[in-house]
Amino acid sequence: MSIPALADAELQEVLAFTVALARKAGELILEGSAVIRATGAVDEKKNAVDLVTEYDRRVEELVVAEIKARYPGFKFIGEETSSARAPMTEEPTFCVDPIDGTTNFVHGFPHVCISLGLILGKRPVLGVIYNPFLDELYTGLRGHGAFLAHPATRPALAPARLPLSAPRPFPNLQGALLGVEWGSDRSAPLMDKKAASFTRLGGNPAEGVAGGKMAHSLRSVGSAALNYGLVAQGGLDVYWEIGCWPWDICAGAIIAQEAGCLVAGKHGAPLDNDVDEEILWGRKYIVIRAIGDSPTEKGVDAQKRLVREFYDTVEDFDPPAPKA
Repeated sequence: MSIPALADAELQEVLAFTVALARKAGELILEGSAVIRATGAVDEKKNAVDLVTEYDRRVEELVVAEIKARYPGFKFIGEETSSARAPMTEEPTFCVDPIDGTTNFVHGFPHVCISLGLILGKRPVLGVIYNPFLDELYTGLRGHGAFLAHPATRPALAPARLPLSAPRPFPNLQGALLGVEWGSDRSAPLMDKKAASFTRLGGNPAEGVAGGKMAHSLRSVGSAALNYGLVAQGGLDVYWEIGCWPWDICAGAIIAQEAGCLVAGKHGAPLDNDVDEEILWGRKYIVIRAIGDSPTEKGVDAQKRLVREFYDTVEDFDPPAPKA
């Protein structure tokens, strides 16, 4: 793995800049939410979509302007401005989802965030995720750990290192809390595969569900970035999704890695925790929380075993092609 050098002090400076930018963008996201509620656009699909698009673009324009002013040599990949497979170089590149959780944003469901990742050598090295509704700020910097803070509501409280508690045992999927999403494509073939997967993950084999794993429960938070944050802090055991993009998972990937998680791509991809360009653009993602060593198995070996068990349980499918 070769990552172009930025001095540690420079990366710390970029992190501080990115945190400040995320909080500034968070204010704009809250403004957009207030506008949607005030106009009643949530009840009118076209108006709601138009407002979400407007604020997506406004937040991304804010982010791009701030980055260009501070780091004019950095490149940029973002949801509103990038192609389906924008070229990725070795140079410092910000990878940004201005509003992750847009359906939540429309409905006032408070799991919405801005996700800002920095890529060096085609790999995430820095991540900031900020949910302004709940004042949750996740940060991660390669080699320096991952943290959760509440800067607006609890500014005097030191950021908590992730995971929030010592890694718990995780012998199998039974009893696990799993993050899954229905996604935006609701065609019959994809819905059938997802429904079959969710049934096996949660179903009881003793009550007729062939291959059922009896997971404790499945959760749909509605934001890929926040799902990664929840796995990083230990609130979710696993998060799996097909159909996301690099800007959805870039920041979350480094935050999760720095919290001891294993991040991987599609079924059969190497379980080496190397989030390279192929993983970033692969559109198939899984992350599993930190697991402590046991007398019979190292934590990293348990992570790999459980990822394989998970993928042996769910259906594989290709995500829908992006709309022209």
